[in-house]
Amino acid sequence: MKLFKSVIAGGVLGAMATSLAFAQDLGIGPAPQEVVGEVVDKGDVAWMLTSTVLVLFMILPGLGLFYGGLVRAKNMLSVLMQCVSITSIVMIIYVLYGYSLAFGGSESPYWGGFGKVFLAGINADSTVGTFTDGVVLPEYLFMAFQMTFACITPALIVGAFAERIKFSAVVLFMILWVTLVYFPIAHMVWDSNGLIFNGMHAGGVAALDFAGGTVVHINAGIAALVGSLIIGKRTGLGKEMMAPHSMTLTMVGACILWVGWFGFNAGSNLEATGGAALAMINTFTATAGATVAWIVIEALSRGKASMLGAVSGIIAGLVAVTPAAGLIGPIGGIFLGALASAACYFFVAVVKPALGYDDSLDVFGIHGIGGIVGAIGTGIFVSSSLGGIGLEEGVTMGAQVYSQIVAVLITIVYCGVVSAILYKVVDLVIGLRPTVEAEREGLDITSHGESAYHY
Repeated sequence: MKLFKSVIAGGVLGAMATSLAFAQDLGIGPAPQEVVGEVVDKGDVAWMLTSTVLVLFMILPGLGLFYGGLVRAKNMLSVLMQCVSITSIVMIIYVLYGYSLAFGGSESPYWGGFGKVFLAGINADSTVGTFTDGVVLPEYLFMAFQMTFACITPALIVGAFAERIKFSAVVLFMILWVTLVYFPIAHMVWDSNGLIFNGMHAGGVAALDFAGGTVVHINAGIAALVGSLIIGKRTGLGKEMMAPHSMTLTMVGACILWVGWFGFNAGSNLEATGGAALAMINTFTATAGATVAWIVIEALSRGKASMLGAVSGIIAGLVAVTPAAGLIGPIGGIFLGALASAACYFFVAVVKPALGYDDSLDVFGIHGIGGIVGAIGTGIFVSSSLGGIGLEEGVTMGAQVYSQIVAVLITIVYCGVVSAILYKVVDLVIGLRPTVEAEREGLDITSHGESAYHY
């Protein structure tokens, strides 16, 4: 059994290495876990454990602080409570049936089936494949990593109707939404039998989504847009001051999201290899490109560059690079981030005011639009001529971009229609909005009986 890939010079280190090898040969110390014809690499496991926790860090406290700082002080705690509750509820749902619906082994292109309900057949020795033949991960670890994606996606949606929805309505809607929208889309995009993964929708050309441009961001963005339209505008919008109450907290939250996103993107490589390093550097460069682009555009169009604009650029870049992270080159990442930032700025600063809808924290404008630009842009920047890893043999850029567009359209239509139905169902069952009086007083007090701040 080979313990080291290179010889370690020095008498003391050499003696330690020899002792460790001897101990492992006797069965005293830990040894690489082996499965018939397969191997669980401890480096991969360590990286994926870390990545899983980083994605949780994105939600709690990252997303909570980012969204919380953007709302008025009287609604700060309500946003934090929604993020905490959604995360906890989805974790329970995921181990009960969510993992099965997404990755349950069904041959259906639309859903994973019930084969792994209550994690049936999964134990500490169960494994799943990675992107390298013969290298596998513990299935519990893969399941936990995917679970964090399922947690953050519905939590993203709450920014669209922040400050004007019942807590009970949020809980019921998110339970229904992850069940009927998120899990099927996750199966279609990421499962080996999925409709989009297998390219069944586009002449056999599989759509590319490295870390969740369609599954997470377009999905959340479309549900957010539909929700903002159905729930309606905040009471007093356009007449009362609704500026963010703490850009400091929002900046802290955005930076936590950026740090956690390395788990999100580089973790999606499933192995601690050069592919993870590529996803990591792209998560740096695309985000930097988007942030600088937003600052420049805002400075030119409004005369001043704002902190709100800078953090919006951070999120736009992170969103755009998500589907492309392990597939494009670092320079391509800069351009993709800048393009996404420009598109998001246009929707936030021009389209939303023109159409008059109230997407409170611009979930659709940044996650939806950024996800669409990133998903389609992946089909372009993956080309080796633009610094990417290259298209599959025989696949042209036109065919790949077409496949990306079809995947985006499938996600938009499915998510949009089902989300609209679910909002209406929740409204009929328990109602979506609090009273006008409760909304004016603030959801912290009226929904939770406490305040984020004491004066």
